Amino acid sequence: MSLASDVDGLPDAVTRVRAYHQRTKHMPERNAPGPGYMDWANQPDPFRRFSGARNIELPLVPDDGTPPYDALFHSRETPPRPLTAESLGLFLELSLGITAWKEFQGTRWALRSNPSSGNLHPTEGYVVLPPLASLSDCPGVYHYAPREHALEQRCVLSKAAWGALAAGLPVGAFLVGLTSVHWREAWKYGERAYRYCQHDAGHALGALCFAAAALGWRVALLSALSDAEVAGLLGLDRAADFAGAEAEHPDLIAAVVTDSAAQAPRRLLECAVAGVRAGHWAGTANRLSSERVDWAAIGAVEDATVKPHTAPLPLRDLAASSKPAQRPIRDVPRSAEIIRQRRSAVDMDGRTGLPLDDFFGMLARTLPDRPHPPWTAIDFPARIHLCLFVHRIEGLSPGLYVLMRDEARLDAFRAACHDGFAWTRVQSSGMPLYALTLGDCRQAATHASCFQAIAGDSAFSLGMVADFTRTLEGDGAWAYRRLFWETGLIGQVLYLEAEAAGVRSTGMGCYFDDFVHQLLGMNLADDAWQSLYHFTVGGALEDERLTTLPAYGHLPPERVLPSWRRP
Repeated sequence: MSLASDVDGLPDAVTRVRAYHQRTKHMPERNAPGPGYMDWANQPDPFRRFSGARNIELPLVPDDGTPPYDALFHSRETPPRPLTAESLGLFLELSLGITAWKEFQGTRWALRSNPSSGNLHPTEGYVVLPPLASLSDCPGVYHYAPREHALEQRCVLSKAAWGALAAGLPVGAFLVGLTSVHWREAWKYGERAYRYCQHDAGHALGALCFAAAALGWRVALLSALSDAEVAGLLGLDRAADFAGAEAEHPDLIAAVVTDSAAQAPRRLLECAVAGVRAGHWAGTANRLSSERVDWAAIGAVEDATVKPHTAPLPLRDLAASSKPAQRPIRDVPRSAEIIRQRRSAVDMDGRTGLPLDDFFGMLARTLPDRPHPPWTAIDFPARIHLCLFVHRIEGLSPGLYVLMRDEARLDAFRAACHDGFAWTRVQSSGMPLYALTLGDCRQAATHASCFQAIAGDSAFSLGMVADFTRTLEGDGAWAYRRLFWETGLIGQVLYLEAEAAGVRSTGMGCYFDDFVHQLLGMNLADDAWQSLYHFTVGGALEDERLTTLPAYGHLPPERVLPSWRRP
């Protein structure tokens, strides 16, 4: 299959994105093009560093003055903390930091607050800060180094440059940025890796939102910014700083608002990026692999999905027209504990179910309800709907269900599906939740997820189905990335909700795209609706062969407070 004929030679960006998406579908008879083997000698370093940049250690704060997890969904009740080195350190640790190390037969790897496909962690984090006591007397741009729990000062900004940035922000606010090193995923997954990097960016954005809510803060995506502007703000366009190293691709910039009464910003001044580019920059990126493979299909979709500067989208009420049932008050751990204990399940027990209230509560928090994290961070409309394989939910018959996260699209979605589906509304849920067909669907769930048993051995699993053509043709090819971000946001909700319910979950990037469409009765010649991500929730089986080590036990004792020494 020639890439030139598949992608590069196509006339417009949307057509090229569609071709990439079709090309990178897994099918039972073949996987998407990939390396075919694990080149362990070239496995990318999961930790980027900038040599020559000033290194600033952040305090490790094993604080559990964070509110109970459920209180995050009533964030205005959480008193905001002032922006200090301590609160910033806790924010970054809970969003992008290490939560534990795993060890097996002498090999050790880190787990993080933001999940990642294959634990490969393509996502890098940055902050743009005002002067802050014990960090710097000057404003600046910093890269977050999670292994060291430290900031690397990439740029010192002038007062004028910070003034231009701050003019678009509330008092006490700062910026956080995310980038992707696509090679980290492509090393294992080949052409499909670009999809996974976008999943991970969505998960990381969700992790930022929940960490902020735990501190009484909130995150606001600056969705108007172009990729070039994001690159300029974070120093990604400084070619000499990445000479010989793997590039970082701009994902997003968001404002972190620390004043609960302040209005969330929508844009920055036009001159702000130029002021940052003119700052005093330092540091060169480390090389992550001795050799790398440049996948032409990834380069092609990168080019097709470059985001221009756009007008901020109008804020609207994204919640479904129905009001979900009120969730009973639960005795749940504090939010920091839930965030730190989050893990991806590797196996399910095939027995554990969920109470109906917990199931409905999880689904309700995936609805794009504007006042609640992570949905308060975004201004783009809901374009992802949930195709649910229900196995073991107390009081709900097993079967195939759909949760319409934008109920206005019900008729269009229904028209694309099998005529024989029942479309029986689950009235007790209080949500646009519909039963399509009842019966044991464990085998279908397993088949849909590349024959992974955890999809059928869970309490429920799901595919996230995107309003695909409408989004690309209405918003532009760059919105392809945004669809995957939305699935990552949903996934981050499900991860934390599972932990709070005493079970576990995992995202699955391996699924047979068109099998899901066939199951729903969709025309495979029409890409109006496309499955973009799978997830499963249930009773996890632990791998007893693995040893768990504390997150920051590798740091000098004087940096590690006593409670962090617990294994």
